[in-house]
Amino acid sequence: MVHLSASRVLTEHGLVTDSTVVIDGGLITAIEPCAGAVPDRLLAPGFVDLQVNGIDDIDVATADGSDWEVLDSHLLAQGVTTWCPTLVTSPLPSYAAPLQRIAMAMARADLRRPAIAGAHLEGPFLGDAAGAHRRELIVPVDRAWLSTLPDHVVLMTLGAEQPGAVEAVRALTGRGTMVSIGHSTATEDEFDRAVAGGATLVTHLFNAMSGLHHRSPGLAAWAITNQAVSASLIADGVHVHPRMLRLAFQALGPERCILVTDAVAWRAGMVGTVGLRFHDGAPRLADGTLAGSALTMDAAIRTCVAAGVPIEAVLRAASTNPARLLGLGDRGVIATGHRADVVALTPNLGVAEVWIAGESCR
Repeated sequence: MVHLSASRVLTEHGLVTDSTVVIDGGLITAIEPCAGAVPDRLLAPGFVDLQVNGIDDIDVATADGSDWEVLDSHLLAQGVTTWCPTLVTSPLPSYAAPLQRIAMAMARADLRRPAIAGAHLEGPFLGDAAGAHRRELIVPVDRAWLSTLPDHVVLMTLGAEQPGAVEAVRALTGRGTMVSIGHSTATEDEFDRAVAGGATLVTHLFNAMSGLHHRSPGLAAWAITNQAVSASLIADGVHVHPRMLRLAFQALGPERCILVTDAVAWRAGMVGTVGLRFHDGAPRLADGTLAGSALTMDAAIRTCVAAGVPIEAVLRAASTNPARLLGLGDRGVIATGHRADVVALTPNLGVAEVWIAGESCR
């Protein structure tokens, strides 16, 4: 039995002070008030990152063998206990090999590592806002190809303006794959039809999409005002201005904000087959186009708090909300009966320690 005490604990009902989380058999069995001195730290649910293209010098598209252990270490250092390796737009035949390597990484036995929820395919059926994706590789929806995807593809980003987008959304959600709208300049009608078809997320709000304008609203406006969808945010202080982060949290509310890192192998200078360089706080293409980030989840949390977003909302955006979207009802909250994936944060919101299923990982 494990007892974790802290001056603050984020429970499913909110922050409580001077409490102990009791863990037995990998599950949380109680949350109890405690008397006397307790560590000055904050216990939160382990973070869930839906969009990780790579970290440091390892791209998930080419990761193999011990690369996955290095990725595990990087993720634990930022408090991430569940994640989605993300593959960017590539030729259709090229997805099979990295998806197979991701499946092998998922099958590893050691529980003291971040769980891979499944793969996120960001493309190749994107819309008219290619961003850093190679435009010539963005192709029309191929329903036959979609039908061959393995079960561990749990999330796909596509453009709502794609011919056949609604049918693709229905086909994907029908097989249990979550659909996000992104890299898109879709009209309001195209967006609403994709959401009615089952899309539940918008990929990196404000980035690679039509934005906010008082006479010509774009996809960012469609997302914010449609209660049926959540929206992810890259909170590195570069992709989205701090005031816009605060606006997004206020407009979306406590349950629709999702923090992602969209991290890439920036030290290696590649994301998929796209070359990049680090400049002015983020990886970029040669022409200055943003190409993912060098962000960590704990840094994203600090950026949001510094921008004036309440800590409870920020932590839920990094844990509870993405876990719920993925259908992972066993984690994402500190509550009795749930998997004991927990991160301890210092008073400055640095990662002090991480537990996966009640086992300390650092």
